[in-house]
Amino acid sequence: MSDPVNTHKTAQERIAAAAKQLDDLSVVRYPDPRLRIESLPILMVDDDTRALVKRMFEMMFASQGVGLAAPQVGVNVQLFVASPTFDPNDLLVMLNPKIVAELGWDEQEEGCLSFPGIYGNVKRRQRIIVEFMDLSGAPATLDLVDFPARVVLHEMDHLGGTLLVDRLGPMAKLANRKKFKDLEAQFADNG
Repeated sequence: MSDPVNTHKTAQERIAAAAKQLDDLSVVRYPDPRLRIESLPILMVDDDTRALVKRMFEMMFASQGVGLAAPQVGVNVQLFVASPTFDPNDLLVMLNPKIVAELGWDEQEEGCLSFPGIYGNVKRRQRIIVEFMDLSGAPATLDLVDFPARVVLHEMDHLGGTLLVDRLGPMAKLANRKKFKDLEAQFADNG
């Protein structure tokens, strides 16, 4: 999107603006400041929201990802799509998600479409119960364990402006230092 986030726009205005430019959406890469902006809650589901979700799934699968949050396409609203199994028949859409319970810990390697080629171990809750609004606008609850829980937690981080780099330990940051510098240089060249 050519227009960076306008913090004065409502969630629906941000979605409507994105819906007018669906073919121009691309995955926002670190260190783009749009990745750090806290996202607004979505008050209603409309045709623009459904169109954005459809486009985000297309982008996620084309990029070989298992999750994609709206801020990663430059739309700072509380919405993400996911397919932890990478199966087009296993689709998850969450609007305004909130963790209501969490148990256990697990540490696994993670990557992120906004950090291409960068991976590192991240400690996250092993089991979560999350409440959210689904794409029909209805309230829903899911109990997730292991990898699906990890995917949801990763995408929820994006909604609050927390990034993979914030979750990596010092050794992973050091190991990926050159890749971080390359992404920063690419952003500076394009900005």
